[in-house]
Amino acid sequence: MNELELKYGCNPNQKPSRIYMSGEKELPIQVLSGRPGYINFLDALNGWQLVKELKEATGLPAAASFKHVSPAGAAVGLPLDPVLAKIYWVDDMGELSPLACAYARARGADRMSSFGDFIALSDICDVDTAKIIKREVSDGVIAPGFEPEALAILKAKKNGNYNVIEIDPDYKPEPLEKKQVYGIVFEQGRNELKINEGLLTKVVTQNKEIPDSAKRDLIISLITLKYTQSNSVCYAKDGQAIGIGAGQQSRVHCTRLAGNKADNWYLRQAPQVLDLLFVDGIRRADRDNAIDVYIGEDYMDVLADGRWESVFKVKPPVFTREEKRAWLDQLSGVSLGSDAFFPFGDNVDRAFKSGVTYVAQPGGSVRDDQVIETCDKYGMAMAFTEIRLFHH
Repeated sequence: MNELELKYGCNPNQKPSRIYMSGEKELPIQVLSGRPGYINFLDALNGWQLVKELKEATGLPAAASFKHVSPAGAAVGLPLDPVLAKIYWVDDMGELSPLACAYARARGADRMSSFGDFIALSDICDVDTAKIIKREVSDGVIAPGFEPEALAILKAKKNGNYNVIEIDPDYKPEPLEKKQVYGIVFEQGRNELKINEGLLTKVVTQNKEIPDSAKRDLIISLITLKYTQSNSVCYAKDGQAIGIGAGQQSRVHCTRLAGNKADNWYLRQAPQVLDLLFVDGIRRADRDNAIDVYIGEDYMDVLADGRWESVFKVKPPVFTREEKRAWLDQLSGVSLGSDAFFPFGDNVDRAFKSGVTYVAQPGGSVRDDQVIETCDKYGMAMAFTEIRLFHH
């Protein structure tokens, strides 16, 4: 098969729609269940490239949670500690496979953004991973294969309409890629840049020490950025992205957006949040929304008008701004990647508030000296990769 007709394009009025291979070449995918759409395939194919590269770079199973052609989360398969298992809502599932841990991390870092995601897995989908997918709201999954029991679990999701795509792991695309905009064909060489520790050797700050764990996290952030709509910034820690800022016109806005997501990830681990008691039968998405409100700035309004009673068994104490700041001040060792240079030191100032200690960015700004000086003020180690990772 070298052509697959789709229901419609980005929007219902955009018809006809299809994916196809030129000439006699076969599509490298098989749809095992459901009917994936135009945006589903964009997410699936970008997500597959991301996890394939994460696996190659780290040697660990990898997973990504994609929404609207940018990752909401990406991670490798490191074990979950009890706190992470709880905030990712998998603490009732026992010990998980490495691939399942990767997806729990990718899905759990930014659960608001991951709602209704398309999942990419670097390895054959196992039963543990399928069981996590079964309980979450998502559009579909792409993987190089599926264990029979895992496939049966996924095929039963959405009354048999869940999108399951199998991709040939040995498929290699053409070196030139094309797309049309306004009837005009664009052509460019594929971005085949290999991201590895070789990009982290030019450390320009007074602090030259980047431990192996931070190098791994910087590589994860840079590979994630390679498939994130630009401008983009990614915070990573302990084998996963914890905050991704995508598609902003200003780089400092990317840094703020990603930093706010990283803050929320860490605030969800605070005792005040872990001790929340939810009403019986609450849906997972409603629980996530309630936590987001609780750690946000408008929780006092919720307390005042009584809305808490529909979510919490017991009226929670206010998580004050001072308490949140004191908790966030304990976060450290975070790695940050940027897809292009920091034009001003304000990006570093904002990153420091979210525990960033290690930075990788291309360099090349006329204000590099100011950015380096700002890093030195906070004792950060920063590497100039000298490569840009724009993705559009």
